[in-house]
Amino acid sequence: MSSDAKKTVAIMYDFDKTLCTKDMQEYTFIPNLGMTAEEFWQEASALAEQNKMDRILGYMYLMIKKAKREDKAIRREDFVKLGKDIEFYPGVTNWFEHLNDFAKDQGVKIEHYIISSGLKEIIEGSKLKNKFEEIYASEFLYDVNNVAIWPRNAINYTAKTQFLFRINKGILDISEDDALNNYIDNDERRIPFRNMIYIGDGLTDVPCMKLVKLNGGYSIAVYKQGQQSKVKDLLINKRVDFLMPADYSSNKQLYKTVTKMIQKMAVADDLYDEHFRQLKMAKDSQEDLL
Repeated sequence: MSSDAKKTVAIMYDFDKTLCTKDMQEYTFIPNLGMTAEEFWQEASALAEQNKMDRILGYMYLMIKKAKREDKAIRREDFVKLGKDIEFYPGVTNWFEHLNDFAKDQGVKIEHYIISSGLKEIIEGSKLKNKFEEIYASEFLYDVNNVAIWPRNAINYTAKTQFLFRINKGILDISEDDALNNYIDNDERRIPFRNMIYIGDGLTDVPCMKLVKLNGGYSIAVYKQGQQSKVKDLLINKRVDFLMPADYSSNKQLYKTVTKMIQKMAVADDLYDEHFRQLKMAKDSQEDLL
């Protein structure tokens, strides 16, 4: 692994209720159907239970079904336009620039990734669309008229973990399954798990949170102000390292904690480099004696 690769830190985010204040469909899409968010999600859950189907596929199917019934446009560009109505938590829009600048001063490059069960199209229509190395999220397949006809990718809660390994190995193309499953020695992987930070909001993020935490990275559960009780069990049950209010401002707890993580990762990589430099020297000198 090159020194530059080891000085890369990956920060992965859920989207709904992590960066934005509620599920992305609730800002515009669901109200346009004449439904409340509670009505829509209850119907989506009932549909999944009755048909023994994945809940992500259930909500995506219901989106198409309801939109057709209400004669609402379901072209790709219509979903993308919904992104402009998303409301983000305090500090989110400046978070990426501030964090990138801080990391640069530490000799570290930050790569930001979305791993979400929400819709990629809506995320791409938001003001954050250019902040990420990759956006891994559910999305529709469209016909020749650009009308949604079928789920192309449905990313449920356990399926999210594959994207951690894609980032870890540097196999970012979602269609590359063989390369993803090929063996790569841990020392040759592009971004080690110890250089990963996962930020999510609840139980749907647990598989990713636990995987990153157990492999030497950090996991953070964020919560809306006053709702810490909804996520405190994640800390008690050792699924995350920290609980933080969802305020991304540079003078708040979340930013201060993440910058400390970045500093620690930078120092750890320096020590890692020094260890292998000395190991190589020792092996070379041993070979000279032979």
